[in-house]
Formats: sequence, structure tokens, C-alpha cells
Amino acid sequence: MFRHILVPLDGSALAESALPAAAYLAQALDANVTLLHMIERDAPQEIHGQHHLTNTEEAQAYLQNTAQRAFPPGARVQIHVHTAAVEDVARSIVDHTSELDPDLIIMCTHGRGGVRDLLAGSIAHQVISTGKTPVLLIRPDENGRKDAINFRSLCVAMDGRDEHERGLDRVGEMALKLGARLHLVTVIETLSTLGAKEAATGRLLPAATRVLLELAEESACEHLGSHAEIWEQQGILVHADVGRGEPAAMIVRIAKEAGDDLVVLGTHGRSAIGSFWSGSVAPRVLSLTDIPLLLIPVGKE
Repeated sequence: MFRHILVPLDGSALAESALPAAAYLAQALDANVTLLHMIERDAPQEIHGQHHLTNTEEAQAYLQNTAQRAFPPGARVQIHVHTAAVEDVARSIVDHTSELDPDLIIMCTHGRGGVRDLLAGSIAHQVISTGKTPVLLIRPDENGRKDAINFRSLCVAMDGRDEHERGLDRVGEMALKLGARLHLVTVIETLSTLGAKEAATGRLLPAATRVLLELAEESACEHLGSHAEIWEQQGILVHADVGRGEPAAMIVRIAKEAGDDLVVLGTHGRSAIGSFWSGSVAPRVLSLTDIPLLLIPVGKE
């Protein structure tokens, strides 16, 4: 379960779009929050069109004020300013995950789509690559804000392999705390959406490949059903869907049609068919929807 939330802030309203989610989850999950700012060496005077925090005193005052205005009275919010100027802000934030020991990091994106539009996208990439800390990415509206957060339906993408899904167990605990339902989703590709290697086989053996994909769909239904039964026994409302098509687009479509408030993706490993768990799925999902995206490292001990 998420007990300590880390929110990196640079002083901009864009970065602050992560705060409503932090405040909501801190209260709902009874979690501690740390607001973090890194002093950047030779920092620009502006970031995202706004004044950039460039000294320790200014950063501490900003974080204190932010803690008071963005969180309700009684919330357990600490601030941390890394006073030694750093050149690589992304690397330094990753290093602080060991020092501060968060189990969830909340960040925002620029909201225009594409991996290069992540606010400090390298931070998310480096944090996830450690295989330890989940990252919740919040996409702000056209004005750079994200005000309403209410996770009542969690879309959990699954690929059918237990070693890749072990880390997703905490999502069930999260659903219980939030009073949310779980929407389990698996996507099986079609002949037209298979990756290059599988597509080559599909062109040579289309009938056999089609049968394998149909068998994979049947297996996915059984797999989701077994997980749904386990979570339903814990008192969680669960719904399951198996889609066919390009993974990222289908995940977004199913989540949107179901009215899900959060998409959960594992970020390690690949399924036997297609690129469901490849590195391209998460940024593509992010570029296709404004639904918050929770990336959980899975498949590692």
C-alpha cells in the first residue's frame, strides 16, 4: 500500500497539477507526503513561463506555503529542499528515492502527448528503471491545471503472466481503501496489429496465427476471471474486459468507455504475443488520454 507520497515541484503551476492527486490519496490512504525541490545549477530564471526557484530560502518558503494551501489541516506533509545545486535534476530526484523512501511518486505531464512532453520525462523513466517506485502521472487540462481527482474506477491492464502481475497486488489494497472498483483489461492483438516478428509469421501462417490469437483470447478471459474471483472475495467490485487490437489504443478506448478514473500499467516484461508490456505502451497510452496513469514496476523481486 502507498504510505509515503513524493511530489517533486519546481515552482510552476504546471508541476502543481500533481497536488490535487497527492492531497486526495494522502487523505484516502492515510499517507505521508513529502514535497521536494532540487536547486538546479545555473537554473533558468523562468520555467514553463513562470519564475523558477533558484535559492534555498525561496524554495523552502514556497514549499511551506504550498503545503498549507494544497493540503487540508492535519495532513502529514513534510518539505525537503536539496540545497546543493545539481546539474542533473532527474538523476538527483531518483537518488532521493533511496534517502526519502517513498512508495509512490506523483508528477504531471505537459498534456500535449508524446514521451518528450513529460514534465521532466527523464525523471519518470529513470525512476521506473530502478524497478522499485511506482509513478503516478497526471495530465493537466489545457490551462495547465488538474483540479478534480476522484479514483472510483481503476483500469488495471494485465498480460496474463503472474511474474509480471505480482506487483499489481497493491492495486487491490488501494481499491479497498478508496472504495473503488477494479476494471481488469487484457488486450490480444489482431493479425493487423502484431509486431514485426509476429506479423512475419502471421503472413506466412495466417490461419495458424489466427487460431493462436483466438486461443490467447480464451485464455485471457479465464485468467481475468480467476483474478476477479480473488478480489471479489475481498469485497471489491470487479469487472473484466478482453479487447482485440493495438494495445495502447484499445486500453484507452476500453477505459474511456467504462468511465475509469485511473489506468494502471505494469512496466516490465513482454507478453508472448505482441508488445503489450513494451516500453512503447505507456507513453502511447499517455498521449492518447487525459486519464491519470499509474506505472508500477513489476516482474522483479
